[in-house]
Amino acid sequence: MGYAARFIILNSDEQFRKELRAALLTFDGVKVVAEVEEMALVGQAVEQIAADVLLVNLDPNPEAVLPMAGGIATAYPNLAVFAVSASADSGLILRALRTGLREFLPRPIDLTALGEAIQRVASAHAGQETRGRVITVTGSSGGIGATMFATNLAVELAAIASGRVTVVDLDYRFGQVATHLDIDAPYSIADLVNTPEQLEQQVIERALVRHSSGVWVLSRPNQFELADSITGSSCVGLLSSLAQFNEYVVTDGPLRGDIGGQAILDFADLNFLLVQLLVPSVRSALRLVDSMRESGANLERVQLISNRLGQDSVHLSIKDVTTTLNLRHFATMPDDWSTVSGAINLGEPLMTHAPKSKVRQAIQSIAEQLHEATEDDEEHKETAKKGLMGRLFAGA
Repeated sequence: MGYAARFIILNSDEQFRKELRAALLTFDGVKVVAEVEEMALVGQAVEQIAADVLLVNLDPNPEAVLPMAGGIATAYPNLAVFAVSASADSGLILRALRTGLREFLPRPIDLTALGEAIQRVASAHAGQETRGRVITVTGSSGGIGATMFATNLAVELAAIASGRVTVVDLDYRFGQVATHLDIDAPYSIADLVNTPEQLEQQVIERALVRHSSGVWVLSRPNQFELADSITGSSCVGLLSSLAQFNEYVVTDGPLRGDIGGQAILDFADLNFLLVQLLVPSVRSALRLVDSMRESGANLERVQLISNRLGQDSVHLSIKDVTTTLNLRHFATMPDDWSTVSGAINLGEPLMTHAPKSKVRQAIQSIAEQLHEATEDDEEHKETAKKGLMGRLFAGA
């Protein structure tokens, strides 16, 4: 489990949004937990979502934004407030620092200066409780096996992790994580995301259900209408809370085209994108990756899983797909529909239903690789003492 600096961003300049997010997400330890465009919403975001840094774009009206930023800095002394502005006026910089802001970053953003500012925040939190890894699973097309993979990956991680593992269903309307594990969940994600304050562990635990395998489950809502109130930013706040007392948090989703999905992908430590070696699947994946690239996302956190190898078109290879998408390939899973469908129909993880099957062994191997990479990364951080600058999931 590693430390991550959680950022809330106030920025009303849409043209600056991509540059700002890309700069922050250059650093693997940084998580963007909320983005707001209006000053009136900053207080609510800070109150509801645990964060380490509030980054405020002072432009185009520094005189209006600066007092608000100073008020937040005074009211929340443990929250570092950074200012960014195209203005080089020394008077503005001095007023910002006197108001209580920790850092003033000129535009265009210098990555070295930003990295040093982030490192100072990390150093201030040295020795504090570390947080778990968040892993998302997204399918390039419907029916590709994302739910099966996410659920079984969480089960396999729970078997080898020393801490808690939770799987979260982010398909708010049709999610089937609970069904895959034959769980009746009285509470759901909808019961947690709309609270007016930061979530405590005891509150979250009342909504979780523990499966016999040891994995904890947060299900999707039972009523369609409850899905409409769930936003990407509220989910990021929840995932941030979950990461504080879990070694791993695995999500089924976000879905392709989910309006708030990018915020979740940005927050995660690792995003698995499932594809098949079929032209429609690869085309869908390319649209998703292009959208992420256009938004300034850190695609180093996105890796491919090829599912149902053996059933796919002989005209495509893994090399074709990785070249087209310009992403790293993590692992493959064999085609074993008979075994997988039997496990799903009985509501059993593959570990229980078919422990010696090739598809179960493939997912088990992926979980072991992730866990070994996490342990190696933590050992590297302890030795080199690089804090945030050390890579998460090094070598994964």
